[in-house]
Amino acid sequence: MRVFFIGDIFGKPGRRLIQDRLQALIHEYRIDFCIANVENAAAGFGVTPQIAEDLLRSGIDCMTTGNHIWDKRAVVPYLAEQPRLLRPHNYPRGVPGTGIYIGDTNCGVRVGVLNLQGRVFMTAIDCPFTVALEAVERMRRETPVIIVDFHAEATSEKQALGWHLDGRVSAVAGTHTHVLTADERVLPGGTAYITDLGMTGPHDSVIGSEPRLALERLLLGLPSRLEPASGNLKICGAVIDIRESDGRALSIERVSLPVVLP
Repeated sequence: MRVFFIGDIFGKPGRRLIQDRLQALIHEYRIDFCIANVENAAAGFGVTPQIAEDLLRSGIDCMTTGNHIWDKRAVVPYLAEQPRLLRPHNYPRGVPGTGIYIGDTNCGVRVGVLNLQGRVFMTAIDCPFTVALEAVERMRRETPVIIVDFHAEATSEKQALGWHLDGRVSAVAGTHTHVLTADERVLPGGTAYITDLGMTGPHDSVIGSEPRLALERLLLGLPSRLEPASGNLKICGAVIDIRESDGRALSIERVSLPVVLP
């Protein structure tokens, strides 16, 4: 089977890319299951229920997030209603929502998705390494095909989780830094790995935001409102081929597709 994992969808430009091109890409790449990180889909900060529903209608099967999941208040009750929108699973007990989704492809193959968040240079929540092992053990009772979104800042932490889960999951893909990395590979135990899936949205930007506004923040040290940029649109992510019988990854290919919208 083949999974398409899309890097962070950023603002309206990123949403337009998905709504305009995803169905054609699913057909072109013969995709069986599509995952996307959507935590920046609402103008770069969070996601709303309406945006999430629009993205699901565009062909995304499961949506992952990260530290910006709580930016829009309306999404909190929605997390309890929509199992296909995940928040990092290593938030403490009692936090709304879940970080695990198990669903079926059109051909009936069960696929598990696990969403985790790092702790290096980020909020100190529960240990993703410990939580991952517990979650994966539970998920493997239903399917050996498990894809992990590790939303983290530090490359070292992402690589460490890849080795930690090698042979236990089908893929570990990093998100959060919005820059597509060139280190995709299949680890010795059969787990596909890439440090960051990059960003789906405007690449003439500072990780999605208008450069002028980002520079004002950095040069002046004053709070200012960031807005999505608009130039050089790309869909970024990775296509992962997985053996259904045991969940072992056969290959991983990074994707960076320039798109000109009408």
